[in-house]
Amino acid sequence: MVSQIQTISEVIGVLKILVTGFLAFILAFFLTPIWTHFLYKYKIGIKIKENSVSGEKLTFVSKMHKHKSGTPTMGGVLVWFSVLILVLVAHFIFPLISHWVGIRFFARLDFLSRSQVWLPLFALVAAGLLGLADDWMSIKGIGKNKGGGMRFLARFGWLIVIAVLGAGWFFWKLGWDKIHIPAMGDFSIGWWYIPVFIFIIIFTAISSNETDGLDGLNGGVLLIAFSSFTLISFMQNKMDLAAFCAALSGALLAFLWFNIYPARFFMGDTGAISLGVTLGVVAMLTNSAVVLLIIVFLYVIESGSVVIQMTSKRFFHRKVFLAAPIHHHFEAIGWPETKVTMRAWIFTMMTAILGIIIGILGAGH
Repeated sequence: MVSQIQTISEVIGVLKILVTGFLAFILAFFLTPIWTHFLYKYKIGIKIKENSVSGEKLTFVSKMHKHKSGTPTMGGVLVWFSVLILVLVAHFIFPLISHWVGIRFFARLDFLSRSQVWLPLFALVAAGLLGLADDWMSIKGIGKNKGGGMRFLARFGWLIVIAVLGAGWFFWKLGWDKIHIPAMGDFSIGWWYIPVFIFIIIFTAISSNETDGLDGLNGGVLLIAFSSFTLISFMQNKMDLAAFCAALSGALLAFLWFNIYPARFFMGDTGAISLGVTLGVVAMLTNSAVVLLIIVFLYVIESGSVVIQMTSKRFFHRKVFLAAPIHHHFEAIGWPETKVTMRAWIFTMMTAILGIIIGILGAGH
């Protein structure tokens, strides 16, 4: 009897995850025409940068992507806004529907739990609004940066604030101070947990933003990553978190439908930063920081290429890559944009499978 109850519970959990992901996909898909009409009507498009932050001429990137100037941005709003709507509907509306029709399953679709979803949802929306402000400033030429937008230090400062709030919640409110290393176990690191948490959040946010440079590239990577953490959360019996990740995956799938080459709109900082921050929070909630670095090893390569390029130019006055991040280098040597994107997806699928296996076999608690 106990085995049967557990099986029924697991089946309901799987259905909850699948239905939530499907509903997020449908919601984001049908919100797309409304949002894209707004973006095109008010000409909320990107301006291809001709100079780097340091003022250096962007020879390869500006030439290769010149034709994309004017393409609407801020498409990432569709992802986090759709998930926010679904979370609220599932929490407030579905229980009422369940009561009216007498079917308990609708009430079971509520996944707004304090221990699993509050923090990643806060990170998603807060970072989404931060990115939205940055996108708007860039489009309108507002700010002290050349071409508009928040200065890097200002944006970095806000990310630090979000990361510190999350680290404080985990360390003082939840009492977490352990980092799990697969095959080795949990290690208590005391207050060092706070800087580790902050590093993971900043890493995923910045790396996601750097990877968001080609049609569909970052959207596909994030889709694979959140799908992976859907499975990892499920295996850890964190059903609400698994549903949350499934919702993000569903919304990202709808976004990617319109973002693949040639992109109808771009993700923008409002999508890249918010989803990067949220991915980091989810990894910490599942005690899978090491697994995260395996799943999105492409992020390590992308950010690493930027660090190598900047260091080489600063100290040796020469470039290692024709352009950085590295996906632009591949473009510069003649790879078509679609080939770079597809190969990045394949690479991430391989690292994600490896990460899932390691994460499940040596799951942290």
